[in-house]
Amino acid sequence: MASGRRALLVLEDGRVFKGQAFASQGETLGEVVFNTSMTGYQEALTDPSYHEQILTMTYPLIGTYGINDEDNESSRVQVAGFVVKEYQSVPSNWRSKKTLRTFLEEHGVIGIEGIDTRALTRHIRLAGAMKGIISTETDNVAELLEKVREYPGLVGRDITKKVACQNPYVWQDDSPVPSNQWQDPNHPYKVVALDFGIKYNIIRELTKAGCQVLVMPGSTPASDILALQPDGVFLSNGPGDPAPVTYGISVV
Repeated sequence: MASGRRALLVLEDGRVFKGQAFASQGETLGEVVFNTSMTGYQEALTDPSYHEQILTMTYPLIGTYGINDEDNESSRVQVAGFVVKEYQSVPSNWRSKKTLRTFLEEHGVIGIEGIDTRALTRHIRLAGAMKGIISTETDNVAELLEKVREYPGLVGRDITKKVACQNPYVWQDDSPVPSNQWQDPNHPYKVVALDFGIKYNIIRELTKAGCQVLVMPGSTPASDILALQPDGVFLSNGPGDPAPVTYGISVV
């Protein structure tokens, strides 16, 4: 376990968890949630579905295989903060390019360890996902609790626009390439994927199935989509509350 700066995780109901920062410093607000996977922390960190959430991993030792160049689900870390029981600072894997700490710090995301993640997970499971704040700046719980309760949270807010693409792209050589046209207009299976926070692996799987995929913003007018004469239209999942994303319904 790293010997980092003291950190607090304060939930909106007043519950406090104490730990240490192993990556970045400062304060961050978000909805506190958990993930029970034993592996796949890189995919989870970069999954747009977790945007503006403080993600807790229930598996006790995280960071063992580092970070590679292939397993990202988007172009950046999406979580607001990362909570683990114990961080492993010396990864061992042939694909590893950097440590988890380096990855989080490159994206300015706070990671904390030394938290009783079992107690936190049980609390969230029983009480439901709730707002929280991570801070390495102060031990004043009352001050942090006030900030949490002022934070608007995710309900009623459209945060898909923060993670969805602004311009269309195609999938080429396992990477997004800007384009608003089909690479092969005669391809038998052309699919427009509307991006509300799409994961790269969804595009990979559609491509593996033989589809040519053109990813477009979720707010793209139906007339623009139909003009491309796709064989299918795919609507991605995304983060937060779907209720405010009314333009997606209009397109369909």
